[in-house]
Amino acid sequence: MTTAPANHHKTSNTLGKVYLVGAGPGAVDLITVRGAKLLEQADIVFYDALVDPEMLTLCPQAEKIEVGKRCGKLSSAQQFINKRLVDAAQKYQVIVRLKGGDPMLFGRADEEIQSLNAAGIAVQVVPGITAALAGAASIQQSLTLRGVSRSVAFITLAQGGENLAPGQPISNPSADTLVYYMGRKDAARIAQQLIEQSPNQHGDTPVEILEAVSTPRERLWTSTLQELAAGKADEWFDSASPALIMIGEALRNSGRATTVDTFQGQIGKPLRNLA
Repeated sequence: MTTAPANHHKTSNTLGKVYLVGAGPGAVDLITVRGAKLLEQADIVFYDALVDPEMLTLCPQAEKIEVGKRCGKLSSAQQFINKRLVDAAQKYQVIVRLKGGDPMLFGRADEEIQSLNAAGIAVQVVPGITAALAGAASIQQSLTLRGVSRSVAFITLAQGGENLAPGQPISNPSADTLVYYMGRKDAARIAQQLIEQSPNQHGDTPVEILEAVSTPRERLWTSTLQELAAGKADEWFDSASPALIMIGEALRNSGRATTVDTFQGQIGKPLRNLA
C-alpha cells in the first residue's frame, strides 16, 4: 500500500530523523502516546505486515509503504529496508519505521540502527508492548510468581525468516517461564524436548497458546506440555495469525479472573470479543 504525500519533502539539506516505533501487540489503542503522536507528524511511514491497517489511519498525511516480513512468505529483504530508510532521510524530515510489538525484541532493530548510524542519520527508538506481556495481561496470569517463577525467557526459533530445519536441535533456556514467539511449526518438538531435557518442565506443566493477542480475533488454547508434545495443538492452529506459546508453573491459574472465558479443547472458540 502506497499513498502519495501531500508535499512533505524537506526544503533544507539537513538529513531527516528516523523513529523506530513499536506498534504494540495488535490492538490499535495499545500503541504508546508517543508513538501515536509521531505517526501524526510523520512524512513517510514504513510499516510491518502485522501492523493493523486501522493504525495507519493515525497518519493520513504520510506516505505509507509496507515492508512486511512474514515467516515463510515473500517479504522485503532486510538490506532493502535499511536502504529505503537511509534514502528516505535524504528526502523527508520525519520518518517512522512502524514495527509490530517492541522494536528491540525480535524486530531486527539493531540492523536498521547500524545502517542509519553509518549514514550519519539520527535515529530514536520508541518502545512498544510486546506480545508476551499483552498475552499475560489478556489471560490475567503473571509470567512471574513469588516462590514459583523468578525468571522469564523470550525465545524465537525463526532464523533469517525460516523456522528450524527437521531434526535440528532446539536450544531451550532454563528459565522458569518460557515464552516462544513464532513457534507454531515447532510446537510439538519444543514440548518433547522440554519434557526430556528440562528439569523445570514436566508433562503436566501448564501451557497457554494465544493467537492474535489483543485483537478481536484473539483465541486461547489451554492445556499441558504433554498434550502439546503429542501434537494436540496442531489441529487448533488453523489461522495465519501470529501465535504465542507460554509454558510454566506460573500459568497454573495463578491469577485468572472468573470473567475470563477459558476453554479446554474447544477448537475455534474465541476467548472473548475485545472490540
